[in-house]
Amino acid sequence: MPKKKPEFRSQVLAEALEQQDMAAVAFALRNDRMVVPLVKPGQRDKPTDAGEVWTYKQPETGRLALLIFSDAANKPAALPPFVGLQDGAWLHTFLRTHGQDIETVFFDIAGPHPMQATPDEILRVLAL
Repeated sequence: MPKKKPEFRSQVLAEALEQQDMAAVAFALRNDRMVVPLVKPGQRDKPTDAGEVWTYKQPETGRLALLIFSDAANKPAALPPFVGLQDGAWLHTFLRTHGQDIETVFFDIAGPHPMQATPDEILRVLAL
């Protein structure tokens, strides 16, 4: 039987963002998946290497912003076309490794229900 293609969305995260509820976002991050933009396409059945995740470099500060999406359809077309699916364990590891360079984490930055948090806030909710 052929493998089912992954669905590049998280209904749980989308609903949490719609509610603008950080506790619900934390639950979604810990228990479901999220869509992240990639610099290049990932290999099927291989976790995304942290170096392949696309981050936005803020011109005024040089600091990075990590963009996370509840649905690949919410990713602005101006970003690289590639996406990967990740879970809370990956996000925790990514932020522990690269968090000192990341100023903010944006969720669904272009809508429909954007939210923003610091890496420390995300690490705190993932540690519970």
